[in-house]
Parts: sequence; C-alpha cells; structure tokens
Amino acid sequence: MVAARLAALKSSYETSPEFRQIVRFLFAGGFAAFVNWLLRIGLSVFLPFWLAVLLAYFIGMSVGYTLYKHFVFVRAEKPESVRRQVLIFLGVNLFSALIVLGLSVGVNEVLRTALPLFIAQALAHGFAIAVGAVTNYLGHKVITFR
Repeated sequence: MVAARLAALKSSYETSPEFRQIVRFLFAGGFAAFVNWLLRIGLSVFLPFWLAVLLAYFIGMSVGYTLYKHFVFVRAEKPESVRRQVLIFLGVNLFSALIVLGLSVGVNEVLRTALPLFIAQALAHGFAIAVGAVTNYLGHKVITFR
C-alpha cells in the first residue's frame, strides 16, 4: 500500500512541473522557516517576543529569497532589474510578515493560558510561519517570480 502511494507520488513528481516547484518551495521555504523559527527562539532571550518575531522573519526572508531565486523559481522571467525584483519580494514578504506577526502574537495569547510561555511562543510562531508560507508561495509565484 505504501509502496503504491510512493510510486504514485514519484510518478506525479516526474510529470508535473507545478508539483516539482511546490516540492522545491516546501524544502527551500521549510529551511528558511526553520532558520526563522530557530533565530526567534534565540532572539527572544534578549528582545520582546514581537520584536524577535519580526527580526527573525526578515533574516529568514533573506535566506528564502536566495533559495527561491536559485532553486525554486529558476524558470521565472528575468526581471528588468534585480532591485525591482527585490522590492517586489520585500512587498510580498511585508504582507506575510504582518500575517505572521499578528498570528504569532494572537495565538500566543491564547496558548499561554494553557501552556508554559516557551511552548506557547514556539507553537504560536511555528503555526504563524506555516500560514505565512502559503501567502508567500502564492505571492512569489504570481508576483515576484512570475
């Protein structure tokens, strides 16, 4: 049963450029998200939670841009200028950063009533990053790296 599902997944991966791009995005974005999440934990030692979330987000975003440009959206139209592409990338990520910040703080407030602070913050931030990844993929596919 598992072998059949793996074979079907491999078959769809080999035939669908869209599926391959999504898989590459998940790996690249997952790594950038992990960098973001891990840095936030370290930054929270010295900074308020909301500021640690924002700084970690923008550092992870820098990692994401590099990976998306060279690994995920390799067949994207070449921009007139890299500066313009970076500005568009920043705009898409600013939108996602607001979502991640709002969800992180909001979900943290809910979770911290039932969980220890460290766990509540880690779960809230992880959940918010996952939601932000969806908006990022759509924004970068449609706008940044079209």
